[in-house]
Amino acid sequence: MNILDEGTQPIRTEQDIVMARQLCRKLAQDCGLRLVAQTKLVTAVSELARNTLIHGGGGDMAWQVLEEGMRKGLRVVFTDQGPGIADMDLAMTDGWTSGSGLGLGLTGSKRLVNEFDIETALGEGTRISIVQWS
Repeated sequence: MNILDEGTQPIRTEQDIVMARQLCRKLAQDCGLRLVAQTKLVTAVSELARNTLIHGGGGDMAWQVLEEGMRKGLRVVFTDQGPGIADMDLAMTDGWTSGSGLGLGLTGSKRLVNEFDIETALGEGTRISIVQWS
């Protein structure tokens, strides 16, 4: 797998969430993702960026444009230094929420993308990686 381009975007404010969505839509278009795949990716990015801000106290979004054989894709990684997720099984249950949301952020995001990986440690933060392929 080759990395064709990469960068980072801070997630510290509501405006950063908007910027993250706009950036990922542009990168997804450049990768040749179809409109439905773009929309799924941007929806997942929006949810995960919001989680990074609200639950993680802010963090960063790193992105990489990937090439593997004949396909291109976009990897987006969210990291924070927040409290971490105490119960991963519960957090990955549809409808469970630690706040006032619908409880579909993590599970919904996982369903929207081709690859989803989450690492968390109490008191150390959370890292979520997603990939959408063309």
